[in-house]
Amino acid sequence: MLIALFLILLALIFLSVPVVVAIGVVALGGILALPELAPVEFPRKMFAAVDSFSLLALPYFILAGELMVRGGMSRRLVEFAETLVGHLRGGLGHATVLANMIFANVTGSSVASTSAIGSLMAPEMKARGYQGGFIASLAATSGVIGAIIPPSMVMVVYGSMAGVSIGGLFLGGFLPGFLITALLMLVVHLHGYHPDFPEIRATGGRFRLSAVAETLPRVWVAVLAPVIILGGIMAGIFTATEAGVVACFYALIVAMFVYRSVTVRDLPKILLNSAVTTTVVLAIIAVAGALGWLLTYLNFTEIVGSWLLGVSSKGWVVLLVLLGIMLVLTMFIESLAVLIILTPLIVKIGSTFGFDPIHLGILMVIATQIGGTTPPVAVCLFVGTSIAGCSYDETIRRCWPFVGALLLALLAVFLIPGLATWLPHTFLK
Repeated sequence: MLIALFLILLALIFLSVPVVVAIGVVALGGILALPELAPVEFPRKMFAAVDSFSLLALPYFILAGELMVRGGMSRRLVEFAETLVGHLRGGLGHATVLANMIFANVTGSSVASTSAIGSLMAPEMKARGYQGGFIASLAATSGVIGAIIPPSMVMVVYGSMAGVSIGGLFLGGFLPGFLITALLMLVVHLHGYHPDFPEIRATGGRFRLSAVAETLPRVWVAVLAPVIILGGIMAGIFTATEAGVVACFYALIVAMFVYRSVTVRDLPKILLNSAVTTTVVLAIIAVAGALGWLLTYLNFTEIVGSWLLGVSSKGWVVLLVLLGIMLVLTMFIESLAVLIILTPLIVKIGSTFGFDPIHLGILMVIATQIGGTTPPVAVCLFVGTSIAGCSYDETIRRCWPFVGALLLALLAVFLIPGLATWLPHTFLK
């Protein structure tokens, strides 16, 4: 029955059925197919999946991100990034990556980062001759940083499901996020030596400290946001869930009274957009939670766990195989759903081999986000392609060097656990 469930799920997804509906149909159908289970188990397990105190942070961080975007913070961050790296070879590409790194501090979604920063950078990159596939690939892969550097919605979901400190996951995402930023900028730089990319060889003039000084007063409030949020968590002033509320109030004050780009009339639309986004995310969590429970009931965790343990007695080999499974599944199924469904298996493997829960969580988060950039089902690539106005085939041809950089970062965090654990162990003990 397990094989049938996965085949039906893949078939529905390839038929372009919305992922929420596809997962819900498979979960409900599986429950109805088992005579010993009552149909009421489906809504009961959906509610159980979202009945978590930690998930209360989710709508607050989504609202804070919406306020920051509507408040014009993304545009100011792009201007600031251009003054820092715009003079380099391929300066607009570097600015895109750097802007996503900074913007990650005020949003928790890779898709939101891809859309917000990509929409601002794409027109100027096109005007300077950058190829559409390059623009789309860079926007999509650099948008991944939005879910790695905190606050991160994916980390909130995983932490609540796996019982891992969300504050610890937040701190653990910093160094991997910086590493991804550096590797993507290296890929942009190397493109400048390829004969097919003459536009990247051009430089954007000279670095001017005066330009940095001019933009800094307009952007410092955005840079201060993560200091307040993470500083409060590390100091024990508030929890990660309460940090979401703090982020909302801070974003509201900045948008309405500092930048003055959001008025009272704008608030209903902002609240509505945030509510829709929250509903979509929670719907995926709910149906994926129900399907995850069904798979556990059918001993999926035990079967796959036993198979993984049979592959090798060495923990690092089992973990590497688990990461490979995650990367393959997220090529076909929505990454957040994969993470939720496999969380019981991840926890089992972690407890069996004694893996650090923060290290394991960061690895899983990075792996699922890479899935958003690997065809055929790649949400971030779809968004980037739409923004760049190119064909999806062109994006696929140009995305692999950037995907390679993401995989290299995942391998580095796998081999050097301290990249994920040093900050949380140092500050949260």
